[in-house]
Amino acid sequence: MLLMNPHDKKFSAKNDRLIRLLSNLRHFESLSPNIVEQIAAIATCRHFRAGQVIYLEGDVADKLYILEKGWIKATRISREGREQAMLFLEAGEIFGDIAVFSETTYPGTVTALEDVDVWEIPAQEFLQLIQELPLLAMAIIRHLSDRVLHYIKLVEDLSLRDVEARLANTLLQHAELVNGSLLVRRRQWTTFDEMAVRLGTVRDVLSRVLKKLESEGLLKVEKESIQLLDPKGLAQRGKL
Repeated sequence: MLLMNPHDKKFSAKNDRLIRLLSNLRHFESLSPNIVEQIAAIATCRHFRAGQVIYLEGDVADKLYILEKGWIKATRISREGREQAMLFLEAGEIFGDIAVFSETTYPGTVTALEDVDVWEIPAQEFLQLIQELPLLAMAIIRHLSDRVLHYIKLVEDLSLRDVEARLANTLLQHAELVNGSLLVRRRQWTTFDEMAVRLGTVRDVLSRVLKKLESEGLLKVEKESIQLLDPKGLAQRGKL
């Protein structure tokens, strides 16, 4: 009777984790098990601690990533040192892909907001799979279409909406019903500074807007959450 090597068991468990993750990714759900297994075969699991940089703006894009656990942010830094958020992503998202497919450098710096697990996929091997597998290519096209729509909305928000409108829309987008109250939970890294980066502003401006909306009875800022007291009123503030 052959006994399985403990290393083989560990590899199999990791492989199963990635296959489950890939099967639940938006646009990847319809891929055959064979395609998913081919992707899993070339991926490597990495762990990053909160605050660690996963890659820097300008680095050669030799890998794309799938986020399995935690939150990350992608940002660009101006010459004056101001940070502008491009993406805030949670588990079940792909990142680093646009630079890989355009064969250029990463357009922003990606940082772990909390302890994260990611899967690294070598760029050239993944591009080869796309050439060989039309269904995978279509899944990637749909994924990139979502990303384009995200950036169109980001440009619209930053150019056409003020901070109050951007804040109102962001709060409504992330609110959840908890015991009859509409709440936006604040994670450990959700400081006013990080919220300001996400909204394309600075901490002082964000604080003034939050105090204004609170004084008008639209929301209540608490230690671990922001309670939305008047969602309809916030929706009105978010309109162009």
